[in-house]
Amino acid sequence: MDLRLYYQKIRDTQAKIADPFPVMESCETPDGGATGRLTEVTPAIAARLIVEGSARLASDADAAAFREARAKAKQAADEALAAARVPMTFLPMAEWNRIQDAGKRAKNQA
Repeated sequence: MDLRLYYQKIRDTQAKIADPFPVMESCETPDGGATGRLTEVTPAIAARLIVEGSARLASDADAAAFREARAKAKQAADEALAAARVPMTFLPMAEWNRIQDAGKRAKNQA
C-alpha cells in the first residue's frame, strides 16, 4: 500500500466535504461492522472512513432525521434533568424564627 496515495485520497475526500460535522452511514464490513448506523463525525474522520470503505455520507434526508432525533433526545434529557432538581432555600435560624413568629401573630389576630 502506497501511504502517500492513501493520505492524498483522504485529503482530496476531506476537501469535498462541506459540512463541518457530516453524518455518516456505516457500511457492512468483513470484521462485523453493521450497515445503516448513523453518526456525526469531523470531516477528517469522515474522509478516512470513506477512503477505507467502512462508511459513506448519509443522504440529506437521513442526516436531517438523525439530527432532529438527536435534538429531541437532548431536549427530553434536559427536561428530565430539570424535573429532577428540587428547589431548596436555606434560611438563617433568626430569619426562620421571625417567619414563625409572624405566622403565630397572624393566627392570634384572626
